[in-house]
Amino acid sequence: MLGAMFLMAVSAVGPGFITQTSEFTMQLGAAFAAAILISVIVDIAIQMNVWRTLGVSGLYAQELGNKILPGLGWALAALIFFGGIVFNVGNIAGAGMGMNAMLDIDPQWGGVISVAIAIAIFLSKKAGVALDRIVVGCGAVLILLMTYMAIATSPPVGEAAVQTFVPTLPQGEDLGTFFFVTTTLIGGTVGGYITYAGAHRVIASGHTGPENAKTIARTSVMGIIVASVIRYLLFLAILGVVTTYSVTQIQETGQENVAASAFLLVLGEWGLRVFGIAFWVAAITSILGATYTSVSFITTQKTSPRVRAWLFVGFLVLTCTVFLVLGQAPATLLIMAGAFNGAVLPLGFAVILIAAWFKRGSLLGGYNYPKWLLVAGTLVWLLTIYMGINSLTGIAELWQEG
Repeated sequence: MLGAMFLMAVSAVGPGFITQTSEFTMQLGAAFAAAILISVIVDIAIQMNVWRTLGVSGLYAQELGNKILPGLGWALAALIFFGGIVFNVGNIAGAGMGMNAMLDIDPQWGGVISVAIAIAIFLSKKAGVALDRIVVGCGAVLILLMTYMAIATSPPVGEAAVQTFVPTLPQGEDLGTFFFVTTTLIGGTVGGYITYAGAHRVIASGHTGPENAKTIARTSVMGIIVASVIRYLLFLAILGVVTTYSVTQIQETGQENVAASAFLLVLGEWGLRVFGIAFWVAAITSILGATYTSVSFITTQKTSPRVRAWLFVGFLVLTCTVFLVLGQAPATLLIMAGAFNGAVLPLGFAVILIAAWFKRGSLLGGYNYPKWLLVAGTLVWLLTIYMGINSLTGIAELWQEG
C-alpha cells in the first residue's frame, strides 16, 4: 500500500509538475496558492472515488468500463495510453534536462540513459519490489530537497497563507487564466494515467475487496497529500525568488526553466546541480509510473509477467523514439501534457462514477458505497467537464506558441 501511495504521488510529481508550478507561480504570484488549494480538494474527491471503486471491485479501469458497456473500457484505454505516451515523452525530456543540469550531459543522451535505467528496473527479477522501493525513496528525496529550497528562499509565507483563501490576481490576469492554471494542475496531478497509477498498483498487490475499503481510501488521501506538500513547498521556494528578484533577473540567468533559474539565483552554481537532481528524480519516477500504468491499460490481470515486462520495454522504446524525433520545446510539452490529461479526465472519471452509482451490486460485491462520496465525486465531475473544455482551448494556444 505504501508503494501504491508513493507511485501515485511521484507519478504526479514529475518534470511537468515542477515546470507548471514554477511557471504559474511567476505568472500568478501568491494567488497561485488558491489554485493549489482548489486542485487539492478536487484531487482528493477524485482519488477517493477511483481508488475505492477499483480497489473494491478488484478490476482495472478498462475491465470495469467493459463490464458497464462492451468496448467502453478499451476506448478509455486508448485515450489513457495515448495520454501516457504524451506524458512520458515529456518525462523523458525532463530527465534529459535534469541530467544536463546535474552532470552537463547532452539532454538527448540524458533522456536515453534515463530510459535505459528504467528498462533495467522493469526487466529485473523482482521488478515490483524494486519499483515500490525506488518510488518511496525518491519521494523522500523530493520532499527533503523542496523543504530545503523553501527555507533558503525566505518566501512571504503570511501573504501566501492569506491568498490561499482570498486570492488577488496580478494586473493583466483574469479568471479565465486562473481556471486554465487550475485545470492544468488537476490534469497534471490526477489526470490521464496518473488517476489510476496507485489504484492499479493496489489491484496488482491483491489488497482488494470491501474488507480493504477503509485502508484503500486512507492511502489514496495520503498520496494526494504527499504530492500536494511537495507542490506547496516548491511554490513557496519559487515565490521567494519571484518576490526578491525581477523577471529580468530571472530571465538573465539563461535557463529555460523557471525552477532552474530560481535554484541558480539562490544557491549559485551548486543550486543548478541541486535543481538537476530534483528534476531528474522527479522525471525518472514519473517515467516508471507512466510506463507501469499505461501498460496496465493494454493488458489484463491474466497477462504473464514476461509479456508485461516486454510491453514495458516496448513502451519505453516508443516514447524515447518520439522524444528523439519530435524536438518540441520541453517546457511547452510538459505543460501541454497536463492540459491534455485534464481534458481526458472527465471521461475516465465518469466510468468510475457510473460503476459506483448504478452497478455497485454486481461489480462491487454488494458493497455499500458512501453516498456522500458519490455526491462529492459527481460535483467534481461536473467541474472537470467545465475546466476540460477550457483546457482544450489552452492546448491549442500552447501548441501554436510552441
